[in-house]
Amino acid sequence: MSLPRRIAFVAYRGNMKCGGQGVYLWFLARELARLGIEIDVLVGPPHPDPMPFARRVEHLPNQQMWAKWFTRDYRGMLPQGAPLSIFAPLDFYELASSRLGFLPEPFAFSCRAFRRMTARMRAGERWDLIHDVQCLGYGLLGLRALGLPVVTTIHHPLTVDRRASFVRDTTLRDAIGTMQFYPIGMQSFVARRIDRVLTSSEASGRELVRDFGIPAERVCNVWNGLDTELFCPDPSVVRRPGTLLCVGRARDPNKGVRELVEAMARLPADVQLTLVDEDDADNPVHRWARDAGLGTRLRVAGRVPTDELVRLYREASVVVVPSRYEGFGLPAVEAMACGTPVVACASGALSEVVSESGGGLLVEPGSPEALAKGIATLLEQPEARARLAERGRAGVEARFAWPRVARATAEVYSEVLAERRARS
Repeated sequence: MSLPRRIAFVAYRGNMKCGGQGVYLWFLARELARLGIEIDVLVGPPHPDPMPFARRVEHLPNQQMWAKWFTRDYRGMLPQGAPLSIFAPLDFYELASSRLGFLPEPFAFSCRAFRRMTARMRAGERWDLIHDVQCLGYGLLGLRALGLPVVTTIHHPLTVDRRASFVRDTTLRDAIGTMQFYPIGMQSFVARRIDRVLTSSEASGRELVRDFGIPAERVCNVWNGLDTELFCPDPSVVRRPGTLLCVGRARDPNKGVRELVEAMARLPADVQLTLVDEDDADNPVHRWARDAGLGTRLRVAGRVPTDELVRLYREASVVVVPSRYEGFGLPAVEAMACGTPVVACASGALSEVVSESGGGLLVEPGSPEALAKGIATLLEQPEARARLAERGRAGVEARFAWPRVARATAEVYSEVLAERRARS
């Protein structure tokens, strides 16, 4: 395998707390650097944690207009000390698009990345390949037109999020806002025209082919990665009998939290559920729990730091992932890495990751009865839980550890570069 000498990552959001794309960027860049590849990173805010393994990390500006408009921080939308600078083309585009309900960040970032990289190329810098992380803005096509191979990572197409948003919408205005917000036209247009699309499951790959129209031969499943040194068992942590853990947003119908609450009503009264989700009064899970008569059997933990999340995984008897769709299913993989068995719905990528790891039971999606039966089966069989825990940990280490994911990604780079050489 002939590895590229130098690559550049472009990511319009880079912090680990802003979503899976920040985690993916940091860990994959680190492991590729360990393989001997020089890494440059061009990234927008929120910015990543320090990346000492990278050759260079360049922060590109982003006014984050949509977030300010959403939180009604109208004063913050004007540059402090130089309000007229808002009429700079990309800044004004972000302001106007946010006001109209569009998400402007991916397009604006891709243009800034194109402008910055062409300036550096004129100064003599070169890269063997560009790796985009879920931006898919038109600026990537400009880089490709300059002769740079471009690959992208899409954990799942935005069409999945848009369908879930339509389920939540209660008014015509909500539905129009959903249609405006997601830059699906741009992302699908760009994805069909770059060299390779990496994704994290066969299920996501099928969605990309169907919804974005990407040729199947240009979609590669390299799985997603996990820090198996952080997410690991700890024999000193005592399991809490009858304790279930779920990590998921109740407001997202794809996460299946409502079905889990209904399943809880079918389980013995001593079974407790901890939900890692926002603990605010408007969270619908509180209403669902009251309607189901759960009383104090539900605890909403809020958004917890990573070390606390690891502790919760280790303490739980069973982790439940009731999602109707997952492009990868990170909570299931994190739980199995911590040596905790999983009950998950056989939907999206969950069927793949649970089967590949061997650390859990799969049940019918969208069925509180099936969820309750699967949970009860494991709670009643401690020996079965122990076997699943051991298999799950071993399976995650073998398939989803970051070094393995980095090697698979580097193989895709090599294929793309070989194809370029053959064509030229």
